[in-house]
Formats: sequence, C-alpha cells, structure tokens
Amino acid sequence: MRVETNLSFFMRLHLFEFEDLPWFPETIRSGGTDYLRYFLILTELYQPTIALINESLETTNENNIIDLCSGGGGYIEQICEGLGRIRNKNFKITLTDKYPNLTAFRYLKEKTEGKIDYYSDSVDVSNVPSELKGFRTSFSAIHHFRPQQVKEILQNAILAGSPIGIFDGGTNRILAILGMIIIHPIALILFTPFFKPFRLSRIFFTYLLPLIPICTVWDGVVSILRMYHPKELRNIADSIQNSNYVWRQGKTKNRFGIKATYLIGYPHIIVSSA
Repeated sequence: MRVETNLSFFMRLHLFEFEDLPWFPETIRSGGTDYLRYFLILTELYQPTIALINESLETTNENNIIDLCSGGGGYIEQICEGLGRIRNKNFKITLTDKYPNLTAFRYLKEKTEGKIDYYSDSVDVSNVPSELKGFRTSFSAIHHFRPQQVKEILQNAILAGSPIGIFDGGTNRILAILGMIIIHPIALILFTPFFKPFRLSRIFFTYLLPLIPICTVWDGVVSILRMYHPKELRNIADSIQNSNYVWRQGKTKNRFGIKATYLIGYPHIIVSSA
C-alpha cells in the first residue's frame, strides 16, 4: 500500500487492483470487465462525451479511433452508436488492451458489423504500436496509472503526433464508495445472467464461488480512491516539455448526475490549420 501526493492537489491512495496483476485469472478478469461493460451501458456514463469526441475528430480531421485499455468495451458500443447519429463521415473504432478480452471484442465486432474492430495482441499504452494510427481514447482506465506513467502515456501520443482523449468516470467521494460496496454486489447478482456473450464460468464464479463480485467491488473501491481531478491531468500534460499540444480539461455529467473527468489534447498545428 502506498499513499502518494499527486501533483500537490490532493492525496491519492494507490492500492492494488486485481485486474492489474499479471497472474490474475483471465476468467475472473473478463467477468469483471463484462460487468463494467453492462454497468456503463446501463448508466450511460460516457454519453455526454460523444459530443466532445466528435468535436475532436472534426478538429483533427480523424476518422479512426484507437481505444486503449478497452476492457470489455461496452461503453464503446454507445460511443459508436452516438457518433453514428451525428457524424457525416465514416469512422472506425479499434479496441486494444494489455489483456485483451477477445471474446467480448469479437462479440462487439460482429454486433456492429465491423464498425468496431480490435487488435488482438497485447498493447502497452505507453508504447502503442506504430500501425495503430488515429485519435486515441481511454475510458475508465487512467486511474490505473501513477502520475509518471500518465506522463509517459501522453508523451507516447505526442511522439506519434496522435490526438488523445482521456475519460474517467466517478469521484473520490465517500458516497461513491458506499454505493460500490452496497449496490454493485446486488447488481452483479441480479444482472449477471443477462450479460452477453453468455459464459458458464461467469455464473460459477458469481454465484457458487463469488470471486467476480469480491474482486470487482474491491477494484471499484480502489478505482475511486485513485481518481484524478481534471487539473491534475492538465498539470501532468503541461509538465511535458515542447509538446506543442493544445489541451482542454473538465468534467461531464450524465443523466444520473455522475461526473466524468476528461483531458483532450491534439497537436497545435492541427488546431491552427483547422
């Protein structure tokens, strides 16, 4: 356990999350990310970010989205649907992850008829493969990284000349933690049979040996304790020398009042010529 001061803005408690551990069983990890996909769709947490993403795509003249740390990828389905309603140009979304949930990725590719695709190899967000070109996005993931790692993620995007948008929902408030402890176990028990694609292993590790609920709730509480404030992310971006990037940060709020932090950046030359 390590308590660290993050850019002197407030104290972050950076405990471990099960899904970050290399030895963590893929069945349990996928069960957690499948639930997160369902939860994000149900709450429409990132619905307000669609306009921001579309504006960024227009500004940078990009039609490809490279989603980093995609997990189960559920929010991307809503992003895809939302962009499809407001964009006049064709676009493509590619899912990536350090531990790719290929079953979920294949399901989303089939469901969206290829509008959402995926990269099957493991992807390090601080060293994204050069063939993955486009507007980089990251949802519900940046809190997994310490400030120096966040800086490296931004630096890698800058070196590649790639626009990047970081989005992370929730706050580090006691009510959010209580909700995670009380509501999410009940939601997992009620909704697990409806998650797609269906898996017998998910049923077993939810009801008979409840490792998915236990690990998911732990990771959720730790995620809240790790959350960055928009100004913290902006301070990290501003600490990168000679980036020549334009940055904007803030918070969105969904219909349930749940807020999401964002940081968006793209090369100044793109903005100047737009």
